Amino acid sequence: MKKVFMVSLVFFSLSAINAQTSEKDFLKKTEEVVAKITEEKPNGWTKKGTFTFLANQATFNNWLAGGQSNISGSIGLNYDFNYKSDSWTWDNKLIAGYGLTKIKYQDKQKSDDRMQFNSLVGKKATGEWFYSGFFNFKSQFDSGFDSGTRTSHFLSPVYLQFGPGMLWKRNDNLKFNFAPATSKIIIVDSQFTQNGSSFGVEQGYSTRYEFGAAINAYYKCKLMENISMENIFNLYSNYRDNPENVDIDYTINIVMKVNKFMSTNLAFQTIYDDNAFAGFQTRQVIGLGVNYTF
Repeated sequence: MKKVFMVSLVFFSLSAINAQTSEKDFLKKTEEVVAKITEEKPNGWTKKGTFTFLANQATFNNWLAGGQSNISGSIGLNYDFNYKSDSWTWDNKLIAGYGLTKIKYQDKQKSDDRMQFNSLVGKKATGEWFYSGFFNFKSQFDSGFDSGTRTSHFLSPVYLQFGPGMLWKRNDNLKFNFAPATSKIIIVDSQFTQNGSSFGVEQGYSTRYEFGAAINAYYKCKLMENISMENIFNLYSNYRDNPENVDIDYTINIVMKVNKFMSTNLAFQTIYDDNAFAGFQTRQVIGLGVNYTF
């Protein structure tokens, strides 16, 4: 009788343990599925941003090969706040950056100066396509100089683009928008057009209006475990003035994380706008950065 009782007790205990284990596995798998669904299809607002400080320094003392001591630093903000529901998507990105460089025996100069806001809203059409509307704002914080002459200042120039279109969106990291009826406005202070055109605005005027087609694309991916790459690509063709001369604005940001707070950052941007300058404008910033993510 005791043997029967002990065998029954052992069998009951094993059954209870197995049931508890199965229940735990089931709950764990359920939580993983829910988390995956939430990650892939979040509803409501999602917000994330990164504040970065970059610094570079080079010092030369009795260096026969030559060289000038210099120091530079820049701060940057990249902030996204996006909304998503079953039928709507609304992506917003704020980019800001400012940097200074000081070369020995020379006046300090700015090495980075950006103020940019992009907004893209879409209403579900079919599959991964949306009816869309977009708004882009670009300007700067500080004055710019050419051979000692001031050529720009705070909020001069200002570039505005907006218009309806169609959006193809796989996720927040891969999207493409085509807007065939885009308005573009360039605003500069009239003091910069007194003696000639400035940033495409004709002499004696403070604004320039264009109407054309715009293509905007965004792609962000991981090249390696600790290396991410962000691509921002914009094309614009003015129907009213040499539509074959397409304006190009391409930016690539590469972040190589060292740890949670430090990284090596590379930013490269090239712009082609024949109304402002007959050639490519380029900007490159690289340095060791201190990052704060929020």
